[in-house]
Amino acid sequence: MDGNGRWAAKRGVPRFVGHKQGVEAVRTTVRAARDLGLEALTLYAFSSENWKRPEDEVTDLMGLLRHFIRSDVEEFVANNVRLKIIGNYRVLAPDLVDMIEDVARRTAHNTGTTLAIALNYGAQDEMVRAARALARSAASGDIDPDSIETAHIDAALDTADLPPLDLLIRTSGEQRLSNFLLWQAAYAELYFTDILWPDFDGAALKAALDAFAARERRFGGR
Repeated sequence: MDGNGRWAAKRGVPRFVGHKQGVEAVRTTVRAARDLGLEALTLYAFSSENWKRPEDEVTDLMGLLRHFIRSDVEEFVANNVRLKIIGNYRVLAPDLVDMIEDVARRTAHNTGTTLAIALNYGAQDEMVRAARALARSAASGDIDPDSIETAHIDAALDTADLPPLDLLIRTSGEQRLSNFLLWQAAYAELYFTDILWPDFDGAALKAALDAFAARERRFGGR
């Protein structure tokens, strides 16, 4: 979800306004995903590299996250949406961690669209944590190192209970993965759009899905 800052700059308003409008785009897109019948939607909300941003911007982003969770939890519950967090979110402020885990518990048995939010997430960090978990299992004798296969790594990742990644969308004209779902994107279709994230909506999501539906996926075959 890229382009909040550029959206704000184009309008001569503070970056915070762009981030706030970005939250509205999240709401719009999640509702559209539900209406379109998507099994899962993963949003890259805060990367492990975003801590390098100015302190006041990080504070604003965390405040917006708190507001989003407080205001939308009842909609999640009412509309059968399951909230899942990926990334090392437990290093966030304790009150935010408690809030996140409470919503995750309340929506754990919902069977509609799963909304996965990546918080303090980096794909390389995720793979390191998975490698450490498998190394511990091997050291304790629970698994033979020579028996480790891709399925074991899949199961050790934050996304273990999510369906395979089919489509990865990048907004604002950027054409790179930026440390997002690197393992999971091995055979995902990539879709790049010039739309800045605050302007992304249901129609933009539908356009991405239509483009995806028109592609032929071979998974390495002919």
